[in-house]
Amino acid sequence: MLVVVAIAVLFLGLPVLVLVGRAVLGGSLAGAVGSRAVLDALGLSLATTAISLVLTIAFGLPLAWVLARRPFRGAWLVEAVVDLPIVLPPAVAGLALLLVLGRSGLLGPALGTAGIAVPFTTGAVVLAQAFVAAPFFVRSARTGIGGVDRDVEDAARADGANELGVFRHVTVPLAAPALAAGLVMSWARSLGEFGATIMFAGNFPGRTQTLPLLVYSEFEGASLDASIAAAAILVLAALGVLIAVRVLHWGWALDARVAG
Repeated sequence: MLVVVAIAVLFLGLPVLVLVGRAVLGGSLAGAVGSRAVLDALGLSLATTAISLVLTIAFGLPLAWVLARRPFRGAWLVEAVVDLPIVLPPAVAGLALLLVLGRSGLLGPALGTAGIAVPFTTGAVVLAQAFVAAPFFVRSARTGIGGVDRDVEDAARADGANELGVFRHVTVPLAAPALAAGLVMSWARSLGEFGATIMFAGNFPGRTQTLPLLVYSEFEGASLDASIAAAAILVLAALGVLIAVRVLHWGWALDARVAG
């Protein structure tokens, strides 16, 4: 068992460790930190993922609550549609967005009449990220909300709380670990998004070139060290968020024990 576990850990961790080690020991990481292209791509990635996360929460949390608390005929179909982007190849997701929001797409003429151009813009990056990442949050939030004891919610209603108050002050706090886990998964998926972005938003430096696209561009341009450095920054950023979330999760667990 220990041998199998060791092999699995090495398989999952060694490539990433070698990547970061190569960037650090080779000196390319230090050079990339001051690179204008890397800073622009990193800033764009952080900004667009933050906006896509806000959109995910705004639309995904009510959807998760309905799926968890208000069963209706055809709910299984809605769940299947919500989960579909998880199994779709990212390039297919980007093409699908292009066929709906592109100039010649389903909604393209109407958007063009209103003076709105979505494809190959920063907004397209945000939409591509939200499209592929939102299902991770919805799935986790649906599970977390469904696991909240309804008796606790009913007790809050009996004390005079309205539905919004019950949701804000009871359901969300009790489901917070699942919501946080969903947010992390969604953010990490957004940060690493490549296929849908390049299909729907293109790869334009300073406008749509996120960090994953920069890694691809540098690698395609035969600049292996620059590609490794950009990839290492992406790994370290994702790792930092995952560690922070685990620290927060431990804090919630400790608070729950103290409250108990």
